[in-house]
Amino acid sequence: MIDKLVIVESPAKANTIKKFLGGKSKVVASMGHVRDLPKSKLGINIEKNFEPEYINIRGKASLINSLKKDAKEAKTVYLATDPDREGEAIAWHLAYLLGIDPNSVCRVTFNEITKEAVKKGISNPRKIDLNLTDAQQARRALDRIVGYKISPVLWKKVKRGLSAGRVQSVAVKLVVDREEEIEAFIPEEYWNIILKASDKKTKTIFDCKLIGKNNEKLELHSKEEVDAILADLEKAKYKVVDVKKGEKKRNPAPPFTTSTMQQDASRKLNFALKKTMSVAQTLYEGVKLPDYGDTGLITYMRTDSTRISDEARAAAKEQIEKLYGESYYENRYYKTKSEAQDAHEAIRPSHIELTPDAIKDSLSADQYKLYKLIYNRFLASQMASAIYDTVSVSIDGNEYNFRANGQTLKFKGYMTLYVENEDKEEFEKIPELVVGEEVKKEDIEAKQSFTEPPARYTEASLVKTLEEKGIGRPSTYAPTITTILQRRYIEKVQKQLMPTELGRIVNRLLIDNFGDVINVEFTAQMEEEFDKIAEGNAKWKQVIADFYTPFGKIVEKVEKELEHVKLEYEESDVPCEKCGRMMVIKYGRFGKFLACPGFPECHNAKPIIETIDVPCPVCGAEVQVRKTKKKRNYYICEKNGGVGQGCYYISWNKPKVGEKFVPNNETDMELFERDEKKEVVKKKATTKKKTTKKSTTKKTTKKK
Repeated sequence: MIDKLVIVESPAKANTIKKFLGGKSKVVASMGHVRDLPKSKLGINIEKNFEPEYINIRGKASLINSLKKDAKEAKTVYLATDPDREGEAIAWHLAYLLGIDPNSVCRVTFNEITKEAVKKGISNPRKIDLNLTDAQQARRALDRIVGYKISPVLWKKVKRGLSAGRVQSVAVKLVVDREEEIEAFIPEEYWNIILKASDKKTKTIFDCKLIGKNNEKLELHSKEEVDAILADLEKAKYKVVDVKKGEKKRNPAPPFTTSTMQQDASRKLNFALKKTMSVAQTLYEGVKLPDYGDTGLITYMRTDSTRISDEARAAAKEQIEKLYGESYYENRYYKTKSEAQDAHEAIRPSHIELTPDAIKDSLSADQYKLYKLIYNRFLASQMASAIYDTVSVSIDGNEYNFRANGQTLKFKGYMTLYVENEDKEEFEKIPELVVGEEVKKEDIEAKQSFTEPPARYTEASLVKTLEEKGIGRPSTYAPTITTILQRRYIEKVQKQLMPTELGRIVNRLLIDNFGDVINVEFTAQMEEEFDKIAEGNAKWKQVIADFYTPFGKIVEKVEKELEHVKLEYEESDVPCEKCGRMMVIKYGRFGKFLACPGFPECHNAKPIIETIDVPCPVCGAEVQVRKTKKKRNYYICEKNGGVGQGCYYISWNKPKVGEKFVPNNETDMELFERDEKKEVVKKKATTKKKTTKKSTTKKTTKKK
């Protein structure tokens, strides 16, 4: 007989919790969701008040039967799925399958996987929160309706296999809009005049920037203006007219939320969003440590709150004073945004005594990097401010006004442990100057610059924008951006997100026809509606009904209007060999390709071959640009048919006009093919190495 049956979502979490529960307790995993909407149809009965038609997930029959068997043998069943809306919904579905009354006290949650948190959770069971469950059902139903009603329009007009989504399509729109801003941007010229001056005592040279004339702001947009000012300053004397000294404090950032963790991990560790969440999940669920066993290292990683518990605050105080001294501690409280759900604490270490370096040998390289980032950010959030001494010096040359700013770090405070990107700014040291003192002109220079277009989004900045605009919630950022990358609506080029041609086509079609749904304001508004449902202030089926009434009419109208409309594709200068029409550029799974516009009568299609304007350095033919499987460019003669066939020119480097090509002892083609094979061998070797490492660990454990 089982005394307590505790059902969690993952085996790793189950293993960690097992050691905290003695007696005849059993901890098992549901492996995520057990019921969901069917993939083969809409699964929302619109005629019956939007009733979801849930089915057991295919492939989980034996697991469900095992859970039912355990539940029958148990005196008490606790549903301990993740502490968020998704976890609440999984608990609700489990209750349905196992015949548990959702109004019974069967639900327990843990914000962190520690002995204290688990025992506290088990000691304080509650009912399943049906409001949270309904909020998740509302999101699932709305996303299913939008996706299943709009996607077929894309299949008919663009190509099969495409998908539209309430949140993902807005994310694509943001990326497309930013790219169009960049393309439409017209740079404007501007100039800066920098005086390099030195004081008479120390001869220290420092920079002063021209800011005005006769104490009025001055902006320079042409070389003529600059030359006139430089002429005026030719024989000028430079005198200090004002010196302002002060002190500036720089405060630490709050502990991580999901969004800020993803942004920092992207910037500092170069982690993709999906990777960050995957690594964080392992840290939350538990890592095997010597003397500790399976131990959860961080609190729940899906949160938009910056709140921390009193216990965590006290632990941080003790650790900071122990490591750095009392002057480095400052008790800080951070305001959580008004729209945040605040169901959980911020992301922080569960055991402050487990420093990153103390457990480094038990963590993978990625786990160590992310744990250290989380640990240091949390500890720094409770530390004293960094203090700078600042100085601002105003200098006049004739009627022109210059200014020099400097600062020096006086007290490091939290920066001893954790440095933000903006903390790395370096300021020039200004010598001690007094009003009335003359400074010597060492040099004066004019710098021409041009205004820059807005920066492309990175994964980090797109997450930040989604959060600021109220689009999605902590659990949705990573899957949303991962999905639009996988669908090839956007691509990542050196960390920058750019729309593909396919993404532009899909975005244009959706905005032109479903602009009321695929927009920032509507998406943010629906998040507010979900929050109202979670708080018990709205009924989820009514929210869906209010949305569907106008939406259904829009879909019907669009389907009729688009029936005889053909999408306009960019026309190429290549004629179709089969029917003579000029081929158009389309976008498929592997990028752009040429297709006959006469489809379906004519099925002709072929790849687009990119060439360069430099002839082959061996035979003078055209050089083509191709990509390896890892998307690395290489250059090959159009007459190169492989090893020993035709021209032998192939190189990683772009050829230059007049440059002689000297092949290696092995031909470049052989080197290239060997490089491709090496990647495959490398992957196999890595996999083998991991397997060997695991088996070695097992043997060592047995010996002990």
